[in-house]
Amino acid sequence: MSRPILAARGLDIGVDGRVLVRALDLDVRAGECVALLGRNGAGKSLTLHALAGLGGAGTGSIALDGQPLDGLPRRAIARRIGLLPQDLESGHSETALDTVLVGRHPHLPPWRWERDEDRRLARSMLARVGLGDLGRRTTATLSGGEQRRVAMATLLAQQPALFLLDEPTNHLDPHHQLAMLELFRERIHGGCSVVTTLHDPTMAARCADRAVLLFGDGRWLAGPVREVLTADNLSALYLVRIVEAEIGGRRVFVSA
Repeated sequence: MSRPILAARGLDIGVDGRVLVRALDLDVRAGECVALLGRNGAGKSLTLHALAGLGGAGTGSIALDGQPLDGLPRRAIARRIGLLPQDLESGHSETALDTVLVGRHPHLPPWRWERDEDRRLARSMLARVGLGDLGRRTTATLSGGEQRRVAMATLLAQQPALFLLDEPTNHLDPHHQLAMLELFRERIHGGCSVVTTLHDPTMAARCADRAVLLFGDGRWLAGPVREVLTADNLSALYLVRIVEAEIGGRRVFVSA
């Protein structure tokens, strides 16, 4: 098998003295989607931030393209890894286009302004998320769902090899949930990779190749979605009875 884009070994992840994830081993290879699932507070976002090199891991190691992540400059990491936070807070009200252009900064020479090709790419990404006619609008005038799609356009403009998505469907209606996930599936088919936190196991079964269940007490379970996403495993994960059904050829999970 090819060398993974990202390889985590023995990660302990916790907060306030509590270990939420113990000795996590995870390889992320080109062309796959990995879904992280767990209850609130189980360490999903902390794990995602640790994989981005933003802290949270007490022990263990992370390698990016075979090199220790903690030894790489942040600009080099940003050209390979893009992070979509769960919630975006900004004290500034910029236009949607200027916001998307931020995604180009890792690729610009120091102290240089965006080039014409950067602006063309930013406009193209806004169009890809269905906001091509809102580039001049300030983000403060956009709905929560539109702001979320601007954030995704920014990440797409960054053009990383690995997308780390924290609850990417937040604030999106069902139509845009599926449309945005399909956008990232296109990137996966092009050789990129995605690690995403999700609350909905049905969505994970639809979009992911592998799943990691985080139980919040140090335990975790990882493997192909067909093997990991079962009614028994999900019942133990969410502490409610989960049943599986098949609708239209797709696996669906609901609480009973």
